[in-house]
Amino acid sequence: MSDPSRRSFLFASSGAAAGSFVVPGLTEAAVQQANDFSKSGLVTGSLKSLRHKSIPGFLSAEQIAPHHTAHYGGALKGYSAADEKIEKSIKDGKPLDAAAFGALKRAVNSKGNSVVLHEMYFDGIVPKAPDPAKDVRTAIEKRFGSLEKWANDFAASAKNAAGWAMLVQHPVNGKLYNVVSDEHAMGVIWMAMPLIVIDTYEHAFYIDYKNRKSDYVDKFLDHIDWKEVNKRFNGKKG
Repeated sequence: MSDPSRRSFLFASSGAAAGSFVVPGLTEAAVQQANDFSKSGLVTGSLKSLRHKSIPGFLSAEQIAPHHTAHYGGALKGYSAADEKIEKSIKDGKPLDAAAFGALKRAVNSKGNSVVLHEMYFDGIVPKAPDPAKDVRTAIEKRFGSLEKWANDFAASAKNAAGWAMLVQHPVNGKLYNVVSDEHAMGVIWMAMPLIVIDTYEHAFYIDYKNRKSDYVDKFLDHIDWKEVNKRFNGKKG
């Protein structure tokens, strides 16, 4: 098994819920979405470069830099270390003790999800948000009644989330959901594809906003890269 395939298999089989790897029975769009992570740290083993080192009026370079290197980078390092230990144990035929085995399996799940979510978060914000494309806007309006009603529910979800909030699309019923996740491996609907991702851990905003989480969430809505959202919605590679 090649390295990228092995990584994808291990991440998917560990219980990763970001919907980014192929699962039998998914739609063609979902398969295309699954293939849109070729530059992910889960594939390359290296941090994905930032699109924007700062976003004036929203996030400073002093806020983004440690978030990218320490938190996203730390998640990738933790995932890689756990993955390698599990692989070595399997290949060497030397089972790990139960406690270590369970901890490593959970690390692959949690840290792997953290890597993907951080990448989608950083890739999904821009200095100035473009207008939502017609197709994704139509889907949001159909599901939530209007873009404003969606934004109100998304903001409320993010303000109540301890870790992440996401707009996701589910490939089984095609519906959109605003999802709250209090930890990288919790709260996500299985197989759902994240379209919009906001990191609500304090490390994502504290340098710039201190304890004003609501201000951070409200400003996030003005910096969503709707072009990227539409690509994810349509299953197109960026």
